Amino acid sequence: MTIAGSDSGGGAGIQADLKTFAALGVYGTSVITAVTAQNTLGVRSFVALAPAIVRDQIDAIVEDIWPCAAKTGMLATAEIVQGVANALSAIPDCPLVIDPVTHARSGDALIAPDAISLLTHLLIPGCAVITPNLPEAAALTGMPVETDAQMEAAGRILLSMGARAVVVKGGHRQGNANDLYLDADRVGWLSSERIATRCTHGTGCTFSAAITAGLARGLM
Repeated sequence: MTIAGSDSGGGAGIQADLKTFAALGVYGTSVITAVTAQNTLGVRSFVALAPAIVRDQIDAIVEDIWPCAAKTGMLATAEIVQGVANALSAIPDCPLVIDPVTHARSGDALIAPDAISLLTHLLIPGCAVITPNLPEAAALTGMPVETDAQMEAAGRILLSMGARAVVVKGGHRQGNANDLYLDADRVGWLSSERIATRCTHGTGCTFSAAITAGLARGLM
């Protein structure tokens, strides 16, 4: 189950999540939190849905198609974060992946400032994994996150907030693509050569959706 915004360009959000689920052999359900007018160049505008309809979507899915794993993306408002947290608390043993979408890659803000605080208090505790990029890690921890040491420090703060695992993504840095994985027992770098491409819209959504699909298939 993906709980996120709709991307009219099809490259991020709900659309990217469902494509990733299908590619990895799992059945995807969707809870739309906001409707955006966007493409690969940026977000023109968005409208957040009423928290009640967001909750109704989750309840309708759970009633008929019990999720084996769930992920969140764009949550937009504090009221939606609260409603999603309440709904997910009624779904035991469903691992949660948090893609803490604070801004689009173009820099457009996709969540209200007061919603970030609620995210740290209501959704991060107990989540299976959280996958912030560097600006998102900085927004969640209140510290600059640019160097290797800062990535590890931010990851440890997120673990202390209650996340069971953290992947701090290093895509905003120069050079090779180096992501940092942390859990209670392990710290390790996930490194590869950077792909030379401008097609980076929705990569965070696709990455977190792939993790969610793996959890749904029992890969731990």
